[in-house]
Amino acid sequence: MNHDEKPAFSFPVKVGHISANAVTVHLEANEAERKALRDLWDVSDVLSLSSDLQIARWKKDGVKIKGRVKAKIVQACVVTLEPVEAELDEPVEAIFVPEGSRLARIAANDSGEMILDPDGPDLPDMFSGDTIDVGVTVTEHAALAIDPYPRKQGASFGERVESSEKDDVRPNPFAVLKDWKKD
Repeated sequence: MNHDEKPAFSFPVKVGHISANAVTVHLEANEAERKALRDLWDVSDVLSLSSDLQIARWKKDGVKIKGRVKAKIVQACVVTLEPVEAELDEPVEAIFVPEGSRLARIAANDSGEMILDPDGPDLPDMFSGDTIDVGVTVTEHAALAIDPYPRKQGASFGERVESSEKDDVRPNPFAVLKDWKKD
């Protein structure tokens, strides 16, 4: 993501204000943010998005975020193109460490290669400066829950209306000429 670009849903948190005691924050997307999310996610509409998060210090200079994100979105059914409402309800969990922190390199071996253990914890996200944008984290977690092939209840590809013969026949561009030379 381009850093000059404002994220669709932004909720910056100053890292310096975060203590070992988790604070609970409630985020709610306003109308402008919902429009931006709609475009970002390429859905018909985002009716609501909210998130309740616990934010606390993690180790010395990291931050841990844990909570849930809920959203109501409207997508076009892949079969009928009718609107389909979907409710997202996803766990949110992320750890942020400052850029260049030793903690960010925990999973690298001596030769500097990243060792990714599929069952291990995700590598921490990095943040630069003194601010973490919790809104972006929430947005990314919600996006993972969006069904790429939404279907209206009961719609299946089997009952698609087959086009009739005449729809499939392309008009012949010379057909107009056959009536033309009748004198």
